[in-house]
Amino acid sequence: MFACRRPNMNVQWQLLVIFFILMILFGRTHAQQSAPVARPRIAIALSGGGARGLAHIGVLQWMEENRIPVDYVAGTSMGALVGSMYATGMSPAEMRRWVEDVNWDQALLAEPSYDELAFRRKQDRLNYQVAIPLGLKHGLEGPNGFNPGQGVGLLLSRIAFPYSTVSSFDELPIPFRCVATDMLRGDAVVLKDGSLAESLRASMSLPGVFTPVDLNGKTLADGGLLNNIPTDVARQMGGEVVIAVDVGTPLAGHEGLQSLGGVLDQTISVMTIENDRRSLRQADVVVAPDLGQYTRNDYYDADKLVKLGYEGAAQKAPVLQAFALSEEEWKQYLAIRDARKRAPENRADVLQIAGASGREQQQLEQRLDKYLHTTLDTRRLERDLTQITGEGRFDSLGYEGFVQGSTSGLRINAHEKSYGPPFIDVAVNASGTGVGAFDFATGFRVLFMDVWHHGGEWRNDLLLGSSDLVATEFYQPLGQSRFFVSPYTFFLNRSRNAFVNDRRVALYRDQRLGGGFDVGFNSGRRNEIRLGYRIFEGDLAALVGSEGLPRIHGSSSQIRLGYVFDELDNPAVPARGERLTAELVHVPESPGVSRNFNQLQVQSWTFVPLSAKSSLFFNASGGTTFNRNASLFEIFSLGGPFRLGAYTRDEFLGNHYALVGLGFRREFYRMPVVGSKVYWGGWYEAGTAFNDPTTFVVHSSFNAGIIADTLFGPIALSGAVSPTGRTKINFSIGRLF
Repeated sequence: MFACRRPNMNVQWQLLVIFFILMILFGRTHAQQSAPVARPRIAIALSGGGARGLAHIGVLQWMEENRIPVDYVAGTSMGALVGSMYATGMSPAEMRRWVEDVNWDQALLAEPSYDELAFRRKQDRLNYQVAIPLGLKHGLEGPNGFNPGQGVGLLLSRIAFPYSTVSSFDELPIPFRCVATDMLRGDAVVLKDGSLAESLRASMSLPGVFTPVDLNGKTLADGGLLNNIPTDVARQMGGEVVIAVDVGTPLAGHEGLQSLGGVLDQTISVMTIENDRRSLRQADVVVAPDLGQYTRNDYYDADKLVKLGYEGAAQKAPVLQAFALSEEEWKQYLAIRDARKRAPENRADVLQIAGASGREQQQLEQRLDKYLHTTLDTRRLERDLTQITGEGRFDSLGYEGFVQGSTSGLRINAHEKSYGPPFIDVAVNASGTGVGAFDFATGFRVLFMDVWHHGGEWRNDLLLGSSDLVATEFYQPLGQSRFFVSPYTFFLNRSRNAFVNDRRVALYRDQRLGGGFDVGFNSGRRNEIRLGYRIFEGDLAALVGSEGLPRIHGSSSQIRLGYVFDELDNPAVPARGERLTAELVHVPESPGVSRNFNQLQVQSWTFVPLSAKSSLFFNASGGTTFNRNASLFEIFSLGGPFRLGAYTRDEFLGNHYALVGLGFRREFYRMPVVGSKVYWGGWYEAGTAFNDPTTFVVHSSFNAGIIADTLFGPIALSGAVSPTGRTKINFSIGRLF
């Protein structure tokens, strides 16, 4: 019989050990396959550069398309603006649409656009077009920056509003930092908490252009002064790989310094170049898109700049793609980022006013109370804040949310003008066709606000030159209504031409001293109607010309009903809108006439945009003394720039007149610093002034020239020719019509 053999226990133990080793190895391999691969944390540093900073959007678009994550964002100036949009969860496509929809001309204005101003501020801008704000609050001084940033500030409020209540910028979908400069200590300041909108505004406040921002006890300006490419900040945030995007303007050669804009760009580049070189040395990857000749002001080339930024990133593909995630990892990254997004509050039940006190705080609370306890419409709120700013008291008004206990609130950040009231508006007005037909006057308007009661204004005008004006007006709304009373006095001294046929034979002095009292209704922004009584003592005497010309002296009284509608977008060279004035006057007495008479005069201008740079314009005006004769103080006249330009001012006089014009104007150049735009244009005019309706003659004028809309008011130079061969070279400074 065979005996049973016992298994070899050593072999069994060996097999068991091998089995456990294989299980451990298999488990490790499986764990390695299922767990995400560790990756370096990536931070991106976005430089300043004005409009050139829009190229950052293209860089971010390329990175997203290639699944390259961004864990931290640091930015300066325009890099802070673009970086904040990305950090708050906007996709590059959304950012692109956002910047293309912005009206950059309006956003970058030093004050709300003309059509957003209160009606009385429109009158100030129309009559005093030197865009140099001054005030007398602490002696004669101006603001500490050309642009208080109202338009830009509202854009920043819109971006930041959903994240108003975060305690730290680390709570954004992507942790964020921006850099500003402490103007008192000369230090770079990294902003990481508090008001996101105010932090962005501080980072973008280029000295001399935008007013500095008082924030956290510091006076802050553009971070590009000390740290234009914040790679060190990106590293400090935790970036193990730092990608720097440099959109600064490279140093130009000699040919690039032949214009004022080129010199200014070069100056900024020279000021920051050493800091930029230091910052770039701290980056692991540098993306520097070739933006060619695009400048810091080319905001309307956003689409092209974004494309160039995209191409710049693509050129770094061999380096950047090393950080790309797999499809699955990218989905996980986006899910985590999107989970941190916040929707904006759509309701507020508490209102706070920061930066204003006393009567101004109460007025803002009363006017903005309508936004409480209802669905919050931020676009409508922005329009209202812009229009309140357009009343002249505030530099800027922004908004943000807050939480009080469990209640959502709306906070308005008000920045009152530091230099007024009283405010001073300046005018330099000149027009003519040469030395022989030349008018010049310069002066100012002093405006006191909230005189007697809220809304009360005291205007004082002084213009001296070939025409003199001294005037004062008190304007007082009646209670909280839009009805008002307005007493005023004035002294006017001007010259008038006298013609026989087409030959100038004399120059008259026209002097008037008088006053009046009006009652009226002011709609707020667009129109005003007045009814009042005016009386003046007039003197009309020859200064130069034929001896023996009659002198007219005496009192004139008038009962006047006037209406003004103004919806133009610019007081100097409009692109769109209408302006209409109408006045009906009853004259019981006036020197040189024995009977009372009535007059009606209507004037209108209409501008119709054809494109972003071109507009058609049409003007029509007319007046009549009905079946009576007007005195020489009230007679209508034609001639001169924009009133039959081929003829001299006052060449045609009459009890009745009519004038029509049709023209075209197009922008062809944008000027740096000294103004905004230069236009060329052409227009045709036809008109007549007459006494006898059966014998009038129509005169016409073909005109062409250039108009510059400058800080010192519009400057126009044009040539005019009539069908009969009359020619004139006309110029005007300070006001066109």
